[in-house]
Amino acid sequence: MKILRVILMIAIAFSATIGWRWYRYVTNTESPYDEVGIELNSRMPGPINIWGCEKLHATFADALPPYGCQAGTDNKQWR
Repeated sequence: MKILRVILMIAIAFSATIGWRWYRYVTNTESPYDEVGIELNSRMPGPINIWGCEKLHATFADALPPYGCQAGTDNKQWR
């Protein structure tokens, strides 16, 4: 029972760390091209990824979209 509690605590801590890192990336005002942030956002489930891309697009409207926020095959258009 104690091992399950430890594993659960580790899983929660890991999820919270990843979630915070992703949220910090999509709400940043410095650059949409942070490698770790791009990777995290591109692997988020559909609605979360779309929300993240919308936040990035609102902040960096004139920049090229990072991987995971590109529309179809055109790498220059936001979705």
